[in-house]
Amino acid sequence: MSAPKILMQRGLDHPGKSHTLETYEATGGYRAVRKALDMDPLAIQQEVKTSGLRGRGGAGFPAGMKWGFTPRDSEKPKYVVCNSDESEPGTFKDRWLLENDPHTVIEGIMIAAIAIDCHLAFNYVRGEYSYQGQCFQKAVDEAYAKGYLGKGILGSDYDLDLVVHYGAGAYIAGEETGLLESLEGRKAMPRNKPPFPAVEGLFWCPTVINNTETLAAVPWIIENGGDAYAQYGTEKSKGTKMWSCSGPINTPGVYEVEFGVEMMGFVEEYCGGLMEGVGLKGIVPGGSSVPVMKPEQCQGARMDYEGLLERGSLVGSGGFIVIGDNVSAVDCLLNLAHFYAHESCGQCTPCREGCGWIEQLVGEIRNGNGRQANLTKVLELADAMAGKTICALADAMAWPAVAFIKNYPEDFAKLCAGGVDLEALGEAVSRHDHILPRAS
Repeated sequence: MSAPKILMQRGLDHPGKSHTLETYEATGGYRAVRKALDMDPLAIQQEVKTSGLRGRGGAGFPAGMKWGFTPRDSEKPKYVVCNSDESEPGTFKDRWLLENDPHTVIEGIMIAAIAIDCHLAFNYVRGEYSYQGQCFQKAVDEAYAKGYLGKGILGSDYDLDLVVHYGAGAYIAGEETGLLESLEGRKAMPRNKPPFPAVEGLFWCPTVINNTETLAAVPWIIENGGDAYAQYGTEKSKGTKMWSCSGPINTPGVYEVEFGVEMMGFVEEYCGGLMEGVGLKGIVPGGSSVPVMKPEQCQGARMDYEGLLERGSLVGSGGFIVIGDNVSAVDCLLNLAHFYAHESCGQCTPCREGCGWIEQLVGEIRNGNGRQANLTKVLELADAMAGKTICALADAMAWPAVAFIKNYPEDFAKLCAGGVDLEALGEAVSRHDHILPRAS
């Protein structure tokens, strides 16, 4: 039995045609949805639970459990929403799927819809993904023309419509309740929870929201069984993961591997190693919002949920950013601070004020006008932000801020006017690094 590949399972044998319905059907596409139509919805949910599939958008919540939260006896309509608002810096795996394997995503959406008795589904596509949205829309049109979508799917009495909706270029719309607000026509401001979307989501009706990669894994699971999928990966991190690899590496791109591979082995085997003349400064394994790992943390690290948490970071959305030793940690943090200050929706004071304040403080250091007090203030702000807002955008700023200062204090000390007492800075870091993710 072959490994559960999402990526390139069709593209390798059909270069340039992996996105077409013809290729998808020729390689077994839509067999899983035929099977799902003959299954009890609860049985579909159970297979996904058995598989151990967790959300691939960053939160890592068990997909089958999320589906099971939708009330079966609700008189309201139910919705499935695919979250293709891929805006996390360093992450571009969903882009690959929308361009090259859109029918896998469509089939995953269909199976999720059948599992919760949904008859109207949406794919919310990042506003900047105009081309990718067009690719997906073309695949949707093909599916309608062949009877996979619309009335009486595949001769059954089951109806399903799928709408492609474009965002307006807001990072915050990637947060699931912010996405719902945007989909309903309002500014993408995250909602307080509870209620959770599975109970009151789109138009305050039961809604399942899953990331593009998550849904793309579902057809293989239904066709081959949850137990088969759970054979891959590790005991607690099941299946495969797509990693978007960038930085000074010889073969950047999107790679799908089983959970649990060793990080530096992955860098050498898949990423082609670092470019000539560049040493390793660190790796951000899960997109810009997760803590950076120093080289010594990377050695022997397992690329799975538990393995990265043990090393002080997270799988996140799989944005695998390699940082060369020719880059300053100050520049890295300033770049991230500028992004998060710009993308904060402004709803929560700690995030609205904190992101901009951190950008200002780090900017002063970068320009040679900052002092040690700038660094201690950044650490205090991060502590005041993490875990204290409606959504996790404040954490996405706070974690990198503390991690970069903790791991590369010398980079900041070089640019601070009057120098830095590294021992005192280390003590300040120790007072605030409790906000960083760590294994319990």
